Amino acid sequence: MKLPRRKFLRLAAGVAALCILVVSMFTYGASSQTTRTIKIVVPFPPGGNTDLLARLLAEQIGRVQGATIVVENRPGAGTIIGTEAVARATPDGNTLLITTPPFIINPHLRAVNYDALTSFEPICYLAREPMFIVVNSASPYRTLPELFNAARARPAQLTLASVGPASTFHIIFEKLKRAANINMTFVPYPGTGQAMNALLGEHVTSVFATYAVVAQQLNAGKIRALATASNTRIEPLPNVATISEYYKDIEADTWGALAAPAKTPKDTVSQLVGWFAAALQVPEVRAKLVLQGFYPVDMCGADFSAFLQKRYEEFGRVIREANIKAE
Repeated sequence: MKLPRRKFLRLAAGVAALCILVVSMFTYGASSQTTRTIKIVVPFPPGGNTDLLARLLAEQIGRVQGATIVVENRPGAGTIIGTEAVARATPDGNTLLITTPPFIINPHLRAVNYDALTSFEPICYLAREPMFIVVNSASPYRTLPELFNAARARPAQLTLASVGPASTFHIIFEKLKRAANINMTFVPYPGTGQAMNALLGEHVTSVFATYAVVAQQLNAGKIRALATASNTRIEPLPNVATISEYYKDIEADTWGALAAPAKTPKDTVSQLVGWFAAALQVPEVRAKLVLQGFYPVDMCGADFSAFLQKRYEEFGRVIREANIKAE
């Protein structure tokens, strides 16, 4: 049946209006998704490796996904200030936290207004920084067993310096002392730079630090690496053994990871997992991370949650057994 011209025009206009409305709704939905602003809180001052990790990934994800991602540095109280701020944030996926080992260490040492295992939604373990025990190149010790044999022969006389007290380095060293049955003295410094200066000046026997910290002096031949705490040898130092090759179950890295406030919607968490996992796979991003001493891990969701649970319990046990105290 042929419609009168006037009715046809009205019908056509109605269909056109409906189409415009539908297109506008989808366009607005897409726009609101891709133009959202996400804040990544870094609980350290600007310029450190953790800050660089956050900014590198923020830049990559912002470029690919169209989201605006800003990095906010909120240092203080050994990362507690920034961590507590994110724990209190609205759980909408727009406020995230870069976590590092103090995230699971601090609750064992201080009163904090968050629970590392229940106040957050784990997103991804992003990257690790291998840790090395090094000695001065003039040192007579060329392997970890040689250092530890000397420590057994001279109880409490040999020293290991690092950031501390109550750092990842301190905790893993205390665990290693028990596994190796040695009595070495831990010498805490405010930063790894001071510890390295003490080693170069032959004021301490050894230093425990990340690869990024020791790489330059290793390449210059001023220090010697005895072992890495990572579970695998790293490509730049294939001849340096892992600690676990000598003492089973002694392995750890410092790390940078991502978490959101608890109760963040599951679909939002899944989206963030996809974004950050994809960013870590970009060759250019991986190359820049390695240049800074980071090795991408890309462990997300339930696997990352299990990692946090295991490390939280392990570190807590060592802290209690060694009676480690905060500064």
